[in-house]
Amino acid sequence: MVRSKRANAKSKQQSENESSKATLIASINGRPLYMDAQATTPLDPRVLDAMLPYLTSLFGNPHSRTHAYGWESEKAVEDARQDIANLIGASDPKEIVFTSGATECNNIAVKGVARFYGEKKKHIITTQTEHKCVLDSCRMLQNEGFDVTYLPVNTNGLICLEQLEKAMRKDTVLVSIMAVNNEIGVIQPIEEIGKLCRSRKVFFHTDAAQAVGKIAIDVNKMNIDLMSISGHKLYGPKGVGALYVRRRPRVRIEPIQSGGGQERGLRSGTVPTPLVVGMGEACKLALNDMEYDHAWMEKLSERLLTKITTNLTHVIRNGDPVHSYPGCINLSFAYVEGESLLMALKDVALSSGSACTSASLEPSYVLRAIGADEDLAHSSIRFGLGRFTTMEEVDYTAERCIKHVLRLREMSPLWEMVQEGIDLKSIKWSQH
Repeated sequence: MVRSKRANAKSKQQSENESSKATLIASINGRPLYMDAQATTPLDPRVLDAMLPYLTSLFGNPHSRTHAYGWESEKAVEDARQDIANLIGASDPKEIVFTSGATECNNIAVKGVARFYGEKKKHIITTQTEHKCVLDSCRMLQNEGFDVTYLPVNTNGLICLEQLEKAMRKDTVLVSIMAVNNEIGVIQPIEEIGKLCRSRKVFFHTDAAQAVGKIAIDVNKMNIDLMSISGHKLYGPKGVGALYVRRRPRVRIEPIQSGGGQERGLRSGTVPTPLVVGMGEACKLALNDMEYDHAWMEKLSERLLTKITTNLTHVIRNGDPVHSYPGCINLSFAYVEGESLLMALKDVALSSGSACTSASLEPSYVLRAIGADEDLAHSSIRFGLGRFTTMEEVDYTAERCIKHVLRLREMSPLWEMVQEGIDLKSIKWSQH
């Protein structure tokens, strides 16, 4: 009996120690735990080490051809170009064009290709769940006389290949479909899309900001003609990106920025050597660590999902559970307002799927596109796991989430009605 009490006390003490450890982690310097890896990732310390010399003594302009300062910076830029090409399986490092980020890449790819071939081909295909910069670029092209097809997606977030094929026309110039969705993490069938586009002689662009460095990408195997990459989404610095532009068969682009003709005339402006070096190092690390990182993401996501779903009912995972990146988990907690839950979880940095911009009160257009009810779209939270996320942080986040969902539901009259067996959809609400 005494031994049993001691064992229980020891077990309780261990549990309290683990809980206090997680709480301590959450309260260091008053900063919350970081669980928003789709928004940005922390700079890998190894990336910072590679960048530091080019922020101090090796400060030359890579376009200066008459002295050593320029030559050493140019070499560093070309080495980084090769590292990025190696990660994505590009045949030639010249196919890598440096930009300020994925938003600029998407603008160059969509507008640049459309405008270059616009005299003969005036049709573009994209999806309803693309990043806002792709959708807005397409809307701008519509104002210029282009015809754009916005493909719907299935309830799991994936496109229907038959619908894509039916949408293709003789004057289709470009198909732009995201590789990994930034809100729900679904992975589109990129290889099949690429194969279809190549057979129909249509250029294929993919926004791979959430994919490169996290899942295996081979631009030749997947028949990708243009691909957007972001530095800060793969543990590199902010303010730098890269656009893959195929040379064989050649893709022609009308530049959207005028200037000194850097980056093969596709993107004028001085290439920021420290940022480019950092992105190159991040890609080199990703090539070596991708398998390990992916296995760690799977372990963390399984633990988070198991903890939440075994302790809470009426939890819906948004997006396909199989064809998705495990580091991005989007959950809707029925009968709980997402913004209220985020405010309650102020010691954990998370994002709500209920708005694509912080200023908008409209539900996420991605969640609405997959058929989520407006109330469920408003009750969603995105959990973004990363390379440096720990098991203790996942446990703490799950425990806090469970606690506050239960508390908020207790305050909800809708939850009370559901518990009494009332079908809310059968109620005719009166308006005042």
